[in-house]
Amino acid sequence: MYEDFFAERITSLRNQKNVSAREMSLALGQNGSYINRIENKLAFPSMQAFFYICEYFQISPQDFFDENNSSPVKLDQIIEELNKLDSIQLDTVMAVAKGLQHKAK
Repeated sequence: MYEDFFAERITSLRNQKNVSAREMSLALGQNGSYINRIENKLAFPSMQAFFYICEYFQISPQDFFDENNSSPVKLDQIIEELNKLDSIQLDTVMAVAKGLQHKAK
C-alpha cells in the first residue's frame, strides 16, 4: 500500500519537476537507477534518503504525504505570493478561485 503511494508520488513530483529518474538519482548522490528502482517498487529509501528526496523537491515530508495536494511546490509558491497581498486583494483572489472551481465542475 505505502509502496504504491510512495512510488507514484515520487514519479508525479519528478514529472512536475521535469527531470528523469537518472538525473534525480545522480543529483541525490546515488547510482543512476536508484529512483527508477523506487518507482518500480524494487527498493524503498531509508529515512535519511527520504529527507533528501523531500529536500530535492523543496517540500516538507508532510507535503509529500498529503494526498490531497497534487502540486505541493506550486501551492507553496502561491501561498508565498498570497502572503504579500492585503485583505482586499485576497478577497479578489478568493472570488477568482471560487469562480474557477465552478467552471471546472
